[in-house]
Amino acid sequence: MMNAHHEDDEGAQVIHLASARDDDAPGHAERGPLERGIASGLAFLRRRLSGEYEVDEFGFDPEFNDTVLLPLARALYEHWFRVELVGLDKIPEGGALLVANHSGTIPLDALMLSVGVHDHADRHVRLLGADLVYQIPVLGHLSRKAGHTLACKSDAARLLSKGELVGVFPEGFKGVGKPFTDRYKLQRFGRGGFVGTALRAGVPIVPCAIVGAEEIYPKIADVRPLARLLGLPYFPVTPTFPWLGPAGLVPLPSKWVIQFGEPMTLDEYDAEAAEDPMTVFDITDHVRENVQQMLYDTLLRRGPAFL
Repeated sequence: MMNAHHEDDEGAQVIHLASARDDDAPGHAERGPLERGIASGLAFLRRRLSGEYEVDEFGFDPEFNDTVLLPLARALYEHWFRVELVGLDKIPEGGALLVANHSGTIPLDALMLSVGVHDHADRHVRLLGADLVYQIPVLGHLSRKAGHTLACKSDAARLLSKGELVGVFPEGFKGVGKPFTDRYKLQRFGRGGFVGTALRAGVPIVPCAIVGAEEIYPKIADVRPLARLLGLPYFPVTPTFPWLGPAGLVPLPSKWVIQFGEPMTLDEYDAEAAEDPMTVFDITDHVRENVQQMLYDTLLRRGPAFL
C-alpha cells in the first residue's frame, strides 16, 4: 500500500497507478457472464498483486470496496434485512453530516447505511469510527479500505471540506450496546462534537433514523467481567448467543427501514459558534429530538419486525 499525497484540490486525493482497465480489452463484451466474471476476477487479482489500484490519503480503496466489501454487505442488505430507503432525496449535494441512531449489539447499521447510500445515491458514506475499531488489526484495516476513518475533528473537517458525505453515530457504544428493553430509545448524544464539526465546516446536518437493527441481536444481559477482561465495552448475551455457539452469531432477519430527514442548515451561525457550549448543546438536543421523532414515525411505517 502506498501513501497518498496531501493536496487541497476537490475530492479525496487519489493515486493513479494504472490508466487502462482490463474490462475494455477487445472481445470482452462477447464473453459469456461466467467468462466475464472469471476474467474480471483474475484482472482484479493481477491489479492487487501488481499494485495497480488507487487509494486516498485516508486509505480508502474504492476498487476493493466495490469488488469485495460492498457485495458481501449487499447480500445482507437486499436478501436478509430487505432494507427500504425513505427520503433519499433529502441528502444534499456536496459536504454534509449524516447523523443516525446506533444499535444492534454489533454495528451492522453502519454497513447497511453505507450500502444503501452507495447503491441508491451513488455516493460513499465516510463513517467516523471509535478508537476501538482501529485497535483491532483486521477490522481497522478493512474499515480504512472501505473509506472510514477515526472519529476526530481533523479527519472529519478534511473530508467535509472536500464535499464528502460523512456519517456519525453520536450515541457510540452506549447506543449499539444498549439492552433490548431500551430499544429505539436514543441514548445521550455525547458532548455534541458532531455539531461543532458541522459548524466549523459550514455544512448541513441530515438526521437519519435506522429501524430494524435493534432486533438482530436482542441483548438481554451483559457479562461485564468478561468484557473488562477482553477490553470490550460490553459482552452481550442474546437469546441465541452464546447458547448456540457460532450459530448464535447469525443475525435475526428483521425488516429494516432507513429514513432520511430534512437537512438542518446552520446558516444562522458562524464558525465561532462551535466554541460556545450552550449553542452546541441546544443544536445537539434539537438534532437528538428530531432523530427520536423520526424513529417513532419509521417504526410505525415498518410495522412488525419480521414480516
